[in-house]
Amino acid sequence: MTVMQNQLDDLRALAARHARGPLHETAIPGVAIHTRAAPSEPQPLLFAPTFFLVLQGAKEAILGERRLRYDRHTYAVASMEVAGSGCVIEASAAEPYIGLSLRLDRESLATLLPDAPQPEKAATPPAFAVSPVTPELVDAFLRLLHLLDRPGDIPVLAPLLQREILYRLLQGPQAAMLRQLALVDSRSSQVRRAIAWIRDNYAEPLRVGSLAALAGMSPASFHRHFKAATAMSPLQFQKSLRLQHARRLLLGAHDATQAAYAVGYESASQFSREYARLFGAPPSRDAQRLRSDFGRLADVSVPA
Repeated sequence: MTVMQNQLDDLRALAARHARGPLHETAIPGVAIHTRAAPSEPQPLLFAPTFFLVLQGAKEAILGERRLRYDRHTYAVASMEVAGSGCVIEASAAEPYIGLSLRLDRESLATLLPDAPQPEKAATPPAFAVSPVTPELVDAFLRLLHLLDRPGDIPVLAPLLQREILYRLLQGPQAAMLRQLALVDSRSSQVRRAIAWIRDNYAEPLRVGSLAALAGMSPASFHRHFKAATAMSPLQFQKSLRLQHARRLLLGAHDATQAAYAVGYESASQFSREYARLFGAPPSRDAQRLRSDFGRLADVSVPA
């Protein structure tokens, strides 16, 4: 454990040296560095399939009624697009929050399945989970991030080290979740088809029966598996996406009424009520608040 803590310290120093602002997409494809110098309020967002590793400070993810803390003793994995909220809960100017994220590639995971341990069959796993970090994961990510000091090695060595990280994840507690991501005929892949439709058609009326047919399930089975994975019903998921997209429109040139109709609401007053319930302030006031605070703006779309 002492060796792992030393490696975490080395990884934190390396990430801090290469960080460029609150969100820095590094030269390593799929790898980003996240920093913040103060705690933040919960901000609704859409988690993409990603592996998150905290090096300093702590964050909290809120998905439905689930609240999950992750810090330098743990890692988090999102296996599909999940609507929720996230916030930094431990950070300061002296010890800022520092985190890393690695986008998960379904095809790369699929190629590893024949060589990975086979977990016991279980019900549809949640699409976001937190587990204790391991020395093997920290060691692999440290070697991956060291490539930032040797950019010429990135094209050859980065894919190999990312594959090693995926293999270590498939050996861990979230193996069943990740297998569901990799398999094209899994329950999670069926739910992902429905999520993709909601994401691409969030402004359209949602009919659960049609979504269930798209997923290849009965309506009752679809509702059960969807909520097990996302901690939300399909209608709650659609509402979250609508309101998050409306928030981005409000930061542009749209007023509240225009944003409401653009994302599929038929009532501007209902939109304002639900917006205030999710974001803690009416649409116009929330947009003004975000424009005046660059740090908060960064949190609108940064999950790690």
